[in-house]
Amino acid sequence: MVKRALDIAIISDVHLGTFACHAKELLQYLHSIHPKKLVLNGDFIDIWEFRKRSFPKEHVEILHQVMKMASQGTKVYYLTGNHDDIMRKFSPFQAGNIILRDKLVLQIDQKRYWIFHGDVFDATVTISPLIAKLGGRGYNWLIRLNRLINKLRKRLGYLPLSLANKVKHSVKRASKYISDFESAAIAHAKEQNYDYVICGHIHLPQMRHIPESGLTYMNAGDWVENLTALEYRNKNWALYHYDPADYKQRNSRLHPTNLYKLNNTATKLKKDLADLL
Repeated sequence: MVKRALDIAIISDVHLGTFACHAKELLQYLHSIHPKKLVLNGDFIDIWEFRKRSFPKEHVEILHQVMKMASQGTKVYYLTGNHDDIMRKFSPFQAGNIILRDKLVLQIDQKRYWIFHGDVFDATVTISPLIAKLGGRGYNWLIRLNRLINKLRKRLGYLPLSLANKVKHSVKRASKYISDFESAAIAHAKEQNYDYVICGHIHLPQMRHIPESGLTYMNAGDWVENLTALEYRNKNWALYHYDPADYKQRNSRLHPTNLYKLNNTATKLKKDLADLL
């Protein structure tokens, strides 16, 4: 597979070390890109829910791939989130192309960017970490239940569904929480005269321009439910959505045109061999 060259790739809320993480899909994505900068925008490793049994080979391979990308010239920014908040004790820190920060400010094409996880605007995290941890555990169980339901739906010929998304969009309190989070991030970014604010945390991929402030709000989503990333290339931002069809291995030899050519070659070889004999 030819790797796509990107100026910047941003992923958020991978939650390595949990059963909810779509590690196989993320690994395919990382193998498919060659970014100048890779931003891991919080909750990359879920230290809250870390268990040895939930850190399989695919999760280790993701860490290896990120380090390999750094060794090949990609600047990797690891921004801390609430699920990996223990790493804030070591921030800021840099080892080669791997840079640990709590937030990142970039100047891109004369525009100011503020990139951070976003948990600072979550009252349950800042006021009551215990409640936040209990909520995170319940969320992980909901995701595991969702996986089992979707396996059954697939066997019955139905499309998959997201229980977590249904909860978020059907419960008024959850909807208000998301709205308040985005409003707080946008308002604070406006006060600091940023042109773009990029978050994670709420697992809701989005790109939204706010005309009244002239500011653009973006969220990279997650690799638990949505399997999304933000990509910057040729002075344009795009929201990437994982599609398994993009990663199906195609053997060019099995293409009908190539099969026809192979059959003709084989027939000619047989004829030439017969003439020689």
